Amino acid sequence: MPPEARKGCDRMTGQAEVTYLWNSGFVVKIEDTALVFDYYLDPAKKLPAVLAACKRVYFFASHRHFDHFSSAIGDFADQVSRYFLSFDIRLLEEAKELPAENSLYLSAYDEYKDEEIRVTTFSSTDEGISFLVEIDGWRVFHAGDFNWWYWKGDTTENIALAKNGFMKQMKHMDGLTADITFFPVDKRLEEYAASGAKEFCRRTSPGYLITMHNTTGELWQLEGDFFSVGQEIPIWRPSVAGEVQIIKRQRSKR
Repeated sequence: MPPEARKGCDRMTGQAEVTYLWNSGFVVKIEDTALVFDYYLDPAKKLPAVLAACKRVYFFASHRHFDHFSSAIGDFADQVSRYFLSFDIRLLEEAKELPAENSLYLSAYDEYKDEEIRVTTFSSTDEGISFLVEIDGWRVFHAGDFNWWYWKGDTTENIALAKNGFMKQMKHMDGLTADITFFPVDKRLEEYAASGAKEFCRRTSPGYLITMHNTTGELWQLEGDFFSVGQEIPIWRPSVAGEVQIIKRQRSKR
């Protein structure tokens, strides 16, 4: 294989190791590269060992909420190739603790690309942004807090606004393809917990779905009609910090 075919987004690898940190926090290890999403807690203390085995380390923070961003990511600065941060994090005093020369703040619909990685952002239905990351032939989507937030106790007007906001953003994502997709399935939404994930899977090709943003201790039970016939994909519903899943390339062809 010629050297140029082994660079960046063109290099192909067969499997990824995904470790659940907590809430929406995960680390995706693809050979010697680590992608760390929305880290703020690591109760199982898995992250240091994963990063020690990697030559390239990228951190992503989708927005400024405490359960998605912590300035503690700066503790790993000596190992980090780049921090990709949502624009709203810049407003936080804690953001000043991060190395400015290595921190890139992104707005919705931005794109960053170099020889190693491509990062495309989308908007959210809450704070911040969501990420589509392309590296080593893999496409990884992390939704952040983008979701159809259907709160049963809310007003009729707010429920309609939440639906309209979600559907409007989905128009920007129709046809999106990924190998791994992280998407909220929050049990606090009760029977509507998976409404956003279901619509997202119907309109995109998510590859392998990993649910997130659920710390209730109650595991979401997959409904029989979650996938349309012929569009079924593997799902992982992590519930215990430190769980690890090995994922082989499963990108949908639909």
